[in-house]
Amino acid sequence: MALSSLAPLRRRNFALIWSAALVSNVGSWMQTVAVGALVTEQTGKSAWTGIVAAAAFIPIGIFAPIGGALADRVDRRRYFISTTVGETFFAALLAVVVATGNHEPWLVTVIVFCGGVLTALGFPAYQAIIPELVPKEELLAAMSLGSAQFNMGRVVGPALAGIAIVAGSYGLAFAINAASFGAVIIALLLSRFAERPHNPDQTTLRSQIAAGFRGAMAEPGCRLAITLIGITALLISPFIALIPAVAINLLHKGARGTSVLVTAQGIGAVIGALALAPLANRFGRRRVMIGDLCVLLPATVVLYYAAPGLWTAALALVAVGAAYIGVLSGLMTVVQLRASEDLRARILSLYMVALGVVYPIGAVIQGHLGDEFGLRDVAIAAAALFAAAMVLILGTRASRRAVLEEASRAQPEASVPAAFA
Repeated sequence: MALSSLAPLRRRNFALIWSAALVSNVGSWMQTVAVGALVTEQTGKSAWTGIVAAAAFIPIGIFAPIGGALADRVDRRRYFISTTVGETFFAALLAVVVATGNHEPWLVTVIVFCGGVLTALGFPAYQAIIPELVPKEELLAAMSLGSAQFNMGRVVGPALAGIAIVAGSYGLAFAINAASFGAVIIALLLSRFAERPHNPDQTTLRSQIAAGFRGAMAEPGCRLAITLIGITALLISPFIALIPAVAINLLHKGARGTSVLVTAQGIGAVIGALALAPLANRFGRRRVMIGDLCVLLPATVVLYYAAPGLWTAALALVAVGAAYIGVLSGLMTVVQLRASEDLRARILSLYMVALGVVYPIGAVIQGHLGDEFGLRDVAIAAAALFAAAMVLILGTRASRRAVLEEASRAQPEASVPAAFA
């Protein structure tokens, strides 16, 4: 039933944090669109578009494992509040820098990078909190709703960014983003859920990170999910960072075209997120995920880059958004269900590393190759390579497909060998 997608919203704590995250993500997408449009208009280079997008994600590869280890050894709610305060500071700094006219691309990129550091430190705690807010049978729906609110921000944020830029300046869009973090802080202060047991002096931070890595590699479902998201990040995910380049350099529609395309992807992602739980209930979570990876996602990406005009590209991007969010939510759910509770934040941080490190690398590579050989041809070739890789990995061995389901035995025993404890 379609309403199964909305079941987690009956839980007070989940509804509080979900609603606050929606407000924050509206602000974050305002900043994302405004930053991309700002540096693209200043430089006219697809490479710079990829670089500034990469700056927000590269910190994930460096700091997410640290954030995951910290989130497994301290109170996650209080820790997430502190990292959100840090994000607020750098968002406000960006607003001041741009408002005062000191918005050289390199400086904007540095500030975006610093904000990304705080995001990387805090996001594992946020993801690890979710299973504490809903029962296990509602976890896929909760993950899908998390993706939906993120992409509702993608729908509303670009439109508000366009209004803010026209009404005031790029700085106004950044200032609204800084204010939006307050909603998350308030929701976390109002939420109440059981504090998980933790022992800050149990072992060193380095040892905890290493234990999380060994746990992820020892659990076959987590290992496969991390591998698949890494391949997706390299070959498919760059379409997100390169939306301004498509709108401005390929379709010649400027900042308005960027807002239209980002909004279209967001609409598709919301549709896909809300449809995911009912589809999984009807056809099976694993079957839906495999079809998405092997066929739907690469096919829709090809249609998007091959589109001749803005509105055909926007229509194709609705489909891309739906398919892409299915992959992200499905693979994240695999990790959430199969990782043991004591290692969950650390293993989730490794999933984020695979996405956050490889995605900016792919964005910079595709942006550079796009400047040299044509962005459309490069991106279509990457989508075809992705489809071939997915068929090779998932289509040739049933045992690989099988581990995309929930582990059948107790999680703590399955995730980390005793020698690694």
